[in-house]
Amino acid sequence: MSMPKGGNTPVPAPQVRVELGWRSGNRAPDVDASALLLDSSSGKVRSDADFIFYNQATHASGAVRHEGKQTGPDGVTDTLWVDLAAVEPSIERIVLAASADGGAFGQVPGLYIRVSDASSGAEVARYDSQDATVETAFVLGELYRRQGAWKFRSVGQGYSTGLEGLATDFGITVDEPQKASAPAAPAPPTPSGATMHLRAEPVTPPAPATAPPAPAAPAPTPVRLSKVTLTKEAPSVSLTKQGGTSGAMRVNLSWKVRKQFQGWGAKLGRAMAMHGDLDLDLCALYELTDGRKGVVQALGNAFGALNQAPYIHLDGDDRTGGTSGENLTINLDHKDELRRVVIFVTIYEGARSFADLDATVTLQPQHGAAIEFSLGECTVPSTVCSLALITNTGSDLVVQREARFLVPDRGVSPQRTMDKTYGWGMNWTPGRK
Repeated sequence: MSMPKGGNTPVPAPQVRVELGWRSGNRAPDVDASALLLDSSSGKVRSDADFIFYNQATHASGAVRHEGKQTGPDGVTDTLWVDLAAVEPSIERIVLAASADGGAFGQVPGLYIRVSDASSGAEVARYDSQDATVETAFVLGELYRRQGAWKFRSVGQGYSTGLEGLATDFGITVDEPQKASAPAAPAPPTPSGATMHLRAEPVTPPAPATAPPAPAAPAPTPVRLSKVTLTKEAPSVSLTKQGGTSGAMRVNLSWKVRKQFQGWGAKLGRAMAMHGDLDLDLCALYELTDGRKGVVQALGNAFGALNQAPYIHLDGDDRTGGTSGENLTINLDHKDELRRVVIFVTIYEGARSFADLDATVTLQPQHGAAIEFSLGECTVPSTVCSLALITNTGSDLVVQREARFLVPDRGVSPQRTMDKTYGWGMNWTPGRK
């Protein structure tokens, strides 16, 4: 049952999932969930690290994590995972917010927030927003401490200034390129391929008349709220220029079924909308700089590894299409050991092709802007689709939108088809889950 605005209820679960949901529509803007961890003394964030959203997915404490979007027959969800037992003692409230990209919340049908026990899935609280108009950001609810226990309060406070206005209101420093000061004088050029070494020259400073002033605190690094959308006309982006070449990069594929089913594509729609037994597998072909090649996939339990070669890990094999879905993570701290990676998806069972499927790919670097793109319409009987190509050029790390629906020859597996298309040259043997 939905709570009234301003209502509150106890949260007995030590770990919860906070699901922001809405019904998708042709004119509905994209919606993103976020969380702000607020200090008990100031009522604001302690630093920009207390803001969890699509460009900063995990809190340093591990207590809050942005899990990403999933699309199903009933609509779209964007989910946050919260370990209440791990929240630092100085944090009194966790504000649960939403922002609209490309429109206002008056255009978002069926907007709600739902808190559930992360272990059992049982609903703890729910609030349905019914009075949105021109707002582009919303505080839908908050988790807060009261006498040593956690509670949830439904809020329903809107902002017309978007995610930037909401974040600034709680103490976040937002990146505003148009207000940036003049750039500093460039450093002397360094020869290509050379490494600059700095050493201190001995000098004798004059004796100060008074004690030297304390060094100024470093200015905070602004939070970047922007996203990067790849298209056919602009299909690639430099992770190096985006500042996203370190930490973990998560890859997620979400999808929904078009309303009109035709021909052989109808079987895909029926499988997803009625039976829920569509099994899509997120995979990656990799080539390391030492020449080793391989595949990360659920088939054959080749889940990879994050902290050793190939530095790519598949979280698991999700056959339910649930909230978390399948996530592929790439350890960019080892980017110098990666030469190229092709991320692709196969249909394991439940459908004969990708027709009637609207799919969106999101690559979320730990640092830097989120990268999103749509696969577009599949017009061929394809069972394997290459999503993105990541290439290390030596001086740059580039993400290329592929969105190529491939049709395997009779008797040829989707993996072999992908190998042949991208010239991997590996030997393949039959495998199963």
